[in-house]
Amino acid sequence: MTTAPGRAAAALPLPAPAGGARTAPDGGPRRRQRVREALTGYSFIAPAVVLFCVLGLYTVGYGFALSFATWNGFTPSWTWVGLDNYADLLWRDPVYAPRVHHAALNTLWVMVCTPLLTVAVSFPLAVLLHQARRLQGLLRSVYFLPYVTSGVAVAFAWQYILQPDGAVNFLLKSLGLGSLSQPQGWLGNPDTALPTMIVVTVWGAVPVSMLLYLTGLQGIDRSLLEAAQLDGAGRWRTTTAVVWPLVRPITAITVLLGLRESLQGFQLFLVMTAGGPGDHTNVLGLEAYRLAFLKDLAPTLGLSSALGWLLFAAALVLALANLRALRSRT
Repeated sequence: MTTAPGRAAAALPLPAPAGGARTAPDGGPRRRQRVREALTGYSFIAPAVVLFCVLGLYTVGYGFALSFATWNGFTPSWTWVGLDNYADLLWRDPVYAPRVHHAALNTLWVMVCTPLLTVAVSFPLAVLLHQARRLQGLLRSVYFLPYVTSGVAVAFAWQYILQPDGAVNFLLKSLGLGSLSQPQGWLGNPDTALPTMIVVTVWGAVPVSMLLYLTGLQGIDRSLLEAAQLDGAGRWRTTTAVVWPLVRPITAITVLLGLRESLQGFQLFLVMTAGGPGDHTNVLGLEAYRLAFLKDLAPTLGLSSALGWLLFAAALVLALANLRALRSRT
């Protein structure tokens, strides 16, 4: 029995109409849903963006403009002076320039010693902590405790320890090393004040660096260490030839953090010594604070802002140099 040609043609699917016209699903509801989701997300982040623009961009721009003017914080208007603030700080003014130069020298010592000592203490400490099999969590918490403690409380505690009748002098006398004790206190002697402040700064910076190194050590493939041991390398050789090169990026981060803190941090110096004795512990961050708020100098927010931007430029240059050195070694 044969099928009629008309029925066979009707059973076949019809070809698509010419011109490619095709019925598309309605995208209106889906598009409106995406718009509502985007508006909801923007409404959540809008307060943070507004707060950043007010407290971030506005204050940065305001401070940058203020660095080209003189203002004591009380008069209703500024006096525009252009680059005079920068010139006065760097070489021209006989009062401000010598103070800035002396503070820059102290800051340089802090910048050199703090990162080096931080690396020298935190890396061996992380290696020992990584090898500990028992109480690792407790020891890690104890070593990290200085970082989570209030900076002002730490400063007052160290100030008490370093007094003439403090714990350091008492310990030295108990060990028969009374000749090393400081009768005027470790912060009162001009020869020991800055080194002591560097030690306190390193003590506060070691916990973060130690934790960074510990994280890097835990991420090293154990097969590399086992291969080095099979080749006859001892623990010292394995640490210096295998482990140390692998954690080099962490060292770069530690050095960069130390440089930033040395340039811009001044909380410990302000609370413990206020720059004394005789400006022997005055650093650039503290000098910027003193120019803005303290009464021993004529308060001028313009000079303080200019010094702050000089510190920012120095920190930016150091960060770029550190990044370039890190890329050249990888």
